[in-house]
Formats: sequence, C-alpha cells, structure tokens
Amino acid sequence: MTKNFIQLAVLTLALVLAQGIVFNHICLFNVAVPVVFVYALFKLPITLSVNWVLTFGFLLGLTVDMFSDTYGMNALACTITAMLRRPVLRLYMPRGDEPADPIPSIRSIGQSVYLKYLLTMTLIYCILIFTIETFTFFNFWRLILRIIFSTILSLAVMLGVDCLFSSGREKRL
Repeated sequence: MTKNFIQLAVLTLALVLAQGIVFNHICLFNVAVPVVFVYALFKLPITLSVNWVLTFGFLLGLTVDMFSDTYGMNALACTITAMLRRPVLRLYMPRGDEPADPIPSIRSIGQSVYLKYLLTMTLIYCILIFTIETFTFFNFWRLILRIIFSTILSLAVMLGVDCLFSSGREKRL
C-alpha cells in the first residue's frame, strides 16, 4: 500500500504541476482545453473511503484553482466528480465482479470498462467545469463544443499519461 501511495503522490504532483505550467496555456482552436490533473482522482483506489476521496478531490481542485485563478471552480467540479467516481465505476463493472487490484487500470478492470470509466468521468468533469465557468447557456453551442472537444483531448492526453505511468507488465492500449 505504501508503494501505491508514493506512486499516487508523485503522479498527483506531476499532473498538478503539468496542468498549472503547461496545460492551462493550451487551447486548441479556441475550444479544446486539456484537463489532465483529474486523472489522479480517477486513479484513486476503489476501496478508499468516500470521505478521503472527497477531501482529496476538493484539495486537488483547490490546488489547481491557485494556479489558474479560477476561484474555487475546479474545487467544486472535482468534489462533485469525486462523489460520482464509485457509482460510475460500478455502472460499468459486471455485477459481482471484484477487480484484482483496487486501483482502476486496464489490467484490473479490463480495457473496455476502463475506457468507458475514463470517458464518462472526463465528460462529467468537463460538463461541470465549463458550465460553472460559463454560468449561462447564452452561447449553448460553443459550450457544447468546448465540452466535447476538451473531453476528447483530455482523454487522449490521459491515455498517454496512463501509458507512461503504468507498470511494464500491464496491457498497453
């Protein structure tokens, strides 16, 4: 457990720094913004208490808010996403199946379940953060484009990070 905790701490630190220094300054076609720091939230062990997950999500979002000057928007979106993490994972897991490893990965829950889990969680986060940021449906189609393309870009970057940080014995995409 200690080894997993250290790996998660290093991953979280690397993702938060990368988000604050690099990814916050990328905006493709004035629509798509990669959001990769939430990957650390998605990789938390399934067995972790809901209180710890919510606290981690809030602190993770608050840390990124400090880099981004977003005044608590990421903290709110991360906390809500953290609350929905376990129900979304259970939605895709076959009934009665317990993963071999408590940390969600391609190896522990399977490739299709893992991709659906990452896609759904990223979509939930993007819907929350862009709706909170816009706080209006005045330009509805731009909001929809930002959500869709940011989700796709973020998912692609997260899968790349997953390949970098996964162990050698784990299946690659």
